[in-house]
Amino acid sequence: MEQTYIWLAALVLILTVFVPYLLKFRRSQKETERRRNEAKELGIDRPRAQYPQVNRSLCIGCGSCVQACPEGDVLGVVWGAAEVINGERCVGHGFCEMVCPVGAIKVGLGDIKSRPDIPVLSEKNETSVPGLFVAGELSGISLIRHAISQGKMVVDEIARRRQKESWQEGYDVIIVGAGPAGLSAALSAIAHRLQYLVLEQNEVGGTISHYPRRKLVMTQPVEIPLYGWLKEEEYSKEFLLEAWYDIVSRFQVNIATGQKVERIERLADRFQVNTTAGSYQSGAVVLAMGRRGSPRKLDVPGEELPKVIYQLVDAQSYNDKAILVVGGGDSAVEAAVGLARQKENEVTISYRKKNFFRIKKKNDEKLKQMIKENKVQVLFESQVKEIRTDSVLLSTAQGEIEIPNDFVIIQAGGIPPFEMLRQCGIAFGGDAISFVEADRRFFQPAATA
Repeated sequence: MEQTYIWLAALVLILTVFVPYLLKFRRSQKETERRRNEAKELGIDRPRAQYPQVNRSLCIGCGSCVQACPEGDVLGVVWGAAEVINGERCVGHGFCEMVCPVGAIKVGLGDIKSRPDIPVLSEKNETSVPGLFVAGELSGISLIRHAISQGKMVVDEIARRRQKESWQEGYDVIIVGAGPAGLSAALSAIAHRLQYLVLEQNEVGGTISHYPRRKLVMTQPVEIPLYGWLKEEEYSKEFLLEAWYDIVSRFQVNIATGQKVERIERLADRFQVNTTAGSYQSGAVVLAMGRRGSPRKLDVPGEELPKVIYQLVDAQSYNDKAILVVGGGDSAVEAAVGLARQKENEVTISYRKKNFFRIKKKNDEKLKQMIKENKVQVLFESQVKEIRTDSVLLSTAQGEIEIPNDFVIIQAGGIPPFEMLRQCGIAFGGDAISFVEADRRFFQPAATA
């Protein structure tokens, strides 16, 4: 009789504890599997830059990496092992790697041999063009700490070579870009007493300067050459920009702004950097520019009107306005949400596809709430046909519509500088040529002027 009670108790325990857990586990696995398959269909499972690489033979499926991910939906546990679900949304914070108890995750670029958007780089971030280096976002890794460390690394290497080589004219190094990588490279050049020049197309701060006001930027503790440590894991845009300006002022960084680089030529023993404002020569060049390039335009009538802008810095400046945001990425959604929170704005998003599928989970949730509160209207499968003084003409699946409009904010991404870089002789992953081949193909020394 006693044995019967024991079996009954065990059965009750199974029915009340283990069966519900098993059902919940199966539902969770099915949902994660559905998300993975959906991401594959949409093409967002493949990463754009750095991403978590999972060693399935080591992974124990604990889910620590999933919980640690700041973006919320990059990773998932599918039938006992972690998998990349939305690789395109990974921004490489590396928290998943840090919390994995068995060391099964490594955040990096993986195999870039077939990546046409990432330059082929040596261990010191030298391109296939000898003396031409890359630091920061252009390398495929966009984190601030990586940008700062790469800026220092490449200039340390240039300084080491400078002791053995000699070039008589121009600067020791020209640095293209005044973001975290460029400023770190400049400070390292100062520390090594190199003759240097920083060329910047827009303003100090790089990509961060284009972020909306009070946007939080995630980083990890990192030491800036000569300046000191950034010890926090999250900073506001304003704090970081203030730090960059302080660096420029304190160390009197040699920066020339309004200098868009158009071409870099290799002469016999040095480089000639041609910009929209002048021409400069140096023994080495560091490309610390971003990947975004120039803003992508719509090429429609009326785009030249002053009410059209390509960068939203301060949403609070817009009140009681009819605003159209064009685009379907995180920048467009963040702009729309920020504008919708201001007084009496009427915000509309125009996106040419059927759904948003490349936005962060937290942005998706915020947007859905704004739509629910009737603060944002979304027009999927729509395109701007003409921008008029007081309205915008849109082509939609239901036909043409005209909506009242005070401002058009275009967030359609940028045109990367890859073509200019290829013209410089830089080989990308998809080019499938070696450093030796690149040197033979692109570097027949040109005659000096």
